[in-house]
This record gives sequence, C-alpha cells and structure tokens, in this order.
Amino acid sequence: MAVGLGLLMGPAAGSMINLSPVMTAAFLAGGAVIAALGIYDDLRGANARTKFAVQFGVAATMYALGFRIETLANPFGPPIELGWLAFPFTMLWIAGIINALNLIDGLDGLAGGVAVVALATTVVVGVLHGRTGMIFFAAVLAGAVLGFLRYNLNPASIFMGDSGSMFLGFVLATLSIGTHQKSTTAVSLLLPIIALGLPIADTLLAMSRRAARGVPMFSADRGHIHHRLLDLGLTHRQTVLVLHGASVMLGCTAIALARATPAQAFGGLLLLATASALGLYRLGFFRVENALEVLEARKRNAAMRQAVVQARPALEAAESFDELWRAIEPAARALKARDIQLRLGVHGGPRRLYTSGVETADSGLACATFGIGGERSAGDELLLGWADGRSKVDRDTEIAVELLCREVEPVLVRIRSRVRLRNMIGSARQGGRNQRSA
Repeated sequence: MAVGLGLLMGPAAGSMINLSPVMTAAFLAGGAVIAALGIYDDLRGANARTKFAVQFGVAATMYALGFRIETLANPFGPPIELGWLAFPFTMLWIAGIINALNLIDGLDGLAGGVAVVALATTVVVGVLHGRTGMIFFAAVLAGAVLGFLRYNLNPASIFMGDSGSMFLGFVLATLSIGTHQKSTTAVSLLLPIIALGLPIADTLLAMSRRAARGVPMFSADRGHIHHRLLDLGLTHRQTVLVLHGASVMLGCTAIALARATPAQAFGGLLLLATASALGLYRLGFFRVENALEVLEARKRNAAMRQAVVQARPALEAAESFDELWRAIEPAARALKARDIQLRLGVHGGPRRLYTSGVETADSGLACATFGIGGERSAGDELLLGWADGRSKVDRDTEIAVELLCREVEPVLVRIRSRVRLRNMIGSARQGGRNQRSA
C-alpha cells in the first residue's frame, strides 16, 4: 500500500518532502527491486549469492544517488569522516539491515512490530533534527504496517514473507541514512542503530554463533532471541509482546539520546549496553561454560562438512541413477547414518527407490527425511536413520545433510536431462524404423 502510494505520487512526493527527484526515484525503485527479490525468494527460492548480489547492487546504486553514510558520530569530539570507507560502510549498512529484518521474522507479528517501532522512532527523531526529508515515507509506511500487523499477530491470517521483511529492512536502512545525514547530534548514526537494536543484535549473535560452530552463515537454527524466550516457557504471543516491549524501550532510548549532551549520551549508552548484556546473558548468551560444547560442535561440523566435500568428485562423475546412489551412500555413512534411502520422484520416468541398512521402521532409529531441492523437491527425498542413541536428529547434522542434498540436486537434473535426451533419440530411431518397415 505504502509503495503504491509513493509510486502514484511520484515527483510530487519528492517535492513535498524536500528530496531531489533523483533521490525520490532511487528510493522507490530500490524498494521495488528489493520487494521483487523477496517475491522471487518466496515463490522460487533464492540462494545467498543471488540475494547478496541484488542487495549490494541496490545499495551501490543508492550510494551513487546520494544515500551515503559519510561521517560517524563521536560523543567525545568532532564527527569522524569516513572518506573512502563511506562506500563499503553504506553498502554493509543497507544490506545488513535488510537481512536483519529478514532473520528476525521468525514469529507471527515480530518483524512487523519491530518495524513499526523503528519507523515511529525515525519520525520522532527526524522531527527533532528538523530532517523532514524522509519523515513522510516513514509515517506512511508505519501506518501501512500497523494495519497489516492486526492480521499478522498470532494466530496470523496473512504473512509477511521475505518480500515484506526485506522491503521493510531496505526502507528502514535508507530512511535512517536520509534522516540522520548531516545531523549535528553527538550520537547521530547511533540513533538508528539503537532503534533497530533488536534485529541488529539478533543478526550479529546469529553470525557469531554459526561462525563459532562452523556451520554455514545462512543456515537456519533455533538459537535466535525469540527461540530462547520460547525455551523459557513463554507462549508465542508472550514472546512477541516481550520483544515488542524491548523494541519500544530501545526506541524511547534513541529519542532521549537525540537531544542528549555528550556526557549524557555516554552515560545512557553505558547503561543500555549493561542492561542488554545482562538480558542476553539471562537468555543463555555469553556463557563461558558453553565454550567447550561449542568447540566440540565445531570439530564435529568440520568433519561432517568434509564428508560432503569428499563426496563431490563422485557425484560430479555420476552418469546414471545407480552411480549417483553409489556416491551418496558412503557420504551418508560418513555422517554416521545407519539406514539410508534415496527416493526419486517420477519426473517423466519410473519412480526409483534405493535402500541400504536396516528398515526405518526400527524403533531404535532417529529418522529424518530431506527433500532434494528444498521445497521444490518434487518427490526426490533422502531419508536417513541413526542408531547411535540419539532421540532426534540435531540441527548441525540436518545442516550437513542439507548441504549434501544441494550437491545432489544439480547431478539429478543433469542425469534426468541425459535420460530424457536418450529416450527422445530412441523414440526418434524407433519411429524411423517403423516408417521404413511400413
């Protein structure tokens, strides 16, 4: 709704909010591209490389057309000029906030509520700074998201998806730049960081956690802040309300710091950092006693990923379904699986089933089924069972098997293409023989 309104108003919106026509067009076009990327991701699925390519491309365009972070606030002295670092810093800010909103969208109503608070904070701080340039867009979008939020809270009847979360992230990132450009406050760019503190902190914690455990940076897990609150016994709705409350507190802090003196800003930031660290510690973050378990997990994950890498030559050399199975089986064994089943869908040919080990009906097995091709597996599945005493398949093992399935997917596509080609040639030859015999 907000995007459509902006597109319809066009240059009139730009003049109303004192933005140049070029910057107005860049803002609307960039938002449309990011929304289109999200729609594609929702419908077809986009890998991390594609997402980053589009996000950084849009961020570079925004920088070239005037949305730049050229100075950093310094409460103890003059602002720090970034110089040539302004370009990479702006790129990382825009792409980072896009992905931060996307990552925190794990519960119904969570990302929408966080976005409403951040947008409202942007409006108030923009008024205090006299930066009316982006306030119009922030106010319009806040109203649109607030209306959406009514139907997105648990139990949700409509969902945001990647298209909504990434678009909101883009808008928040660019609005924060436009609102705080050339501001003289002692904590200028810190204000949007504080207002968006929840998704930023959750993203940084997720990146640190995954790097420490040796798993892919964009693999999903249950270590996010909202997962920790759920593990404490809170309901879905209670967890969302708690995090909405935390966002409101961060927004109020940002507004208070907008008019603070350097000494007041330093004291406020110190108090905020202390309270945040204590809260995160209560949720299980920063625990020294978990360090040994993390190191063990890192070794285990490295071994599982190495098993997948070692399977790659055999997979790339596979010319038939049988050869593909002979490449998959040792890789699954290296992941400690005892029962292995490869189920291939029809795809214009006969359904195929390959098995090795005991039957999955064995009650002593912890089993899991993985689609080859993710949500678009079309009946291609790898079913594995473990008989090492585990009650369920842990997330680290799931990630390793998902990596194996990603390696298998293009091989399946290639083999099926060759099978179809051989069948077409065979059919053509048979048709020719039939014509000659007739």
